[in-house]
Parts: sequence; structure tokens; C-alpha cells
Amino acid sequence: MAIYRFKISFEDFDDVVREIDIKTTQTFEDLHRALHRSTGYNADKSSSFYVSTDNWIKGDEIALLPNERKINNGVTLMEKAKLSSFIEDPHQKFYYIYNFERPFDFHVELIKIILENDPNIEYPFLVKSTGEAPKIIEKNAGGFAVSAAAASTDFDFLNEMDFVPEDTEELEAMGGRGIMAEEVDDTEEEEEKDEFADGDDFADEEYGSGKEEDY
Repeated sequence: MAIYRFKISFEDFDDVVREIDIKTTQTFEDLHRALHRSTGYNADKSSSFYVSTDNWIKGDEIALLPNERKINNGVTLMEKAKLSSFIEDPHQKFYYIYNFERPFDFHVELIKIILENDPNIEYPFLVKSTGEAPKIIEKNAGGFAVSAAAASTDFDFLNEMDFVPEDTEELEAMGGRGIMAEEVDDTEEEEEKDEFADGDDFADEEYGSGKEEDY
């Protein structure tokens, strides 16, 4: 039985790469779960492979946990889709989106076809792992949880604050002062108070001398 070797890389983190050997008769769900055993991510998330052109243009979808609209449109399910049924090129490519709620995009490329499997190996088999998968910040009942096998514990300000690109409009509207705005305003108020205080002392000296001459 032949074996496919797939190279899988993050679209936005091209230094993070996995190579996986898998039987031609196994399914896209087998490949999906094998990948996330190597990333440490939760595999039970709505995700999809797409048959792709050489330029990573998405075609037919192969889905895991699809929504009702996709089901009604007759989307192909990962658990029923054998890999061999979608390989038309010795360098076949698939575009893959993991977790539509907080998506990561991947490039999946067939890089080798091995004519016979090794009876001592259990497939799918992780052949190569390069780079650490980026962490995922997920909301839960207790606040935030970090997913990924070896995720960093550093405080990620934008993710912890649930930052979205649209927030930049609010930051721009604040005139670039950002989170230091309140501190700057307080300083300005103190300076104004000092100016008034100096003025009051000057007035007392001027009018006080006049009153002494009257008496």
C-alpha cells in the first residue's frame, strides 16, 4: 500500500513546518488529527481542507464539523473523504483552515509518494517537526486559556484584551494618546493649579500694601 508524505506549514508562520506520512486509504480527518497531535491544538474544532491550485486558490471543500448551511449544500465530510480520491497531481496542494472561530491557515502539499508502507510504523506518522506552533488564546468560563503543547507564558497584551483590527479606529480617535491619556490630563490640571496659585499670591501682595496706606 502506498504512502503519501505531506508538508504542512502555517501560512503566516512559514518557519513552523510538519511533515506527515499517511496511507493513501486514510481520510482527511486522519490527517487533520495527526497534524494537531503535533501542534498541541484541540482537533475537535470546525475546520476545512480545500482542493487548491498551485497558487493556493481554494476549490472544493472537505469539512469537519460543518455548519448547517454547508451541510445543506452537500459539503464533503473529512471522515468520509479518502485522501486518494482527491489526489490528481504528484504535487497536489490543499489549503487548510483550522478552527473557523479563531482561524489559522495552512498550506498542505504532497511532496512524496512512497510505494510501500513500513509494517513497523503506525500511520499517520510524524516524519519531521520544525518550529513551535503559535499559541491560541481561547475564551472559557473562567477567563482565558492558552492552547498549544509548549505555549509561551509571556503576557500577550493584544490577545488577552481580545484585540480586533477595528480597535485601531478607536485608538486613532484618541489622538495617539492611548492608555496614557488620563495620566497626561492629570499633569495638565496640576500645572494649571500652580499657575493660579502664583497669581493669587501676587494679587495679595499688591492690594495688601494699598490698604495699609489708607489707614
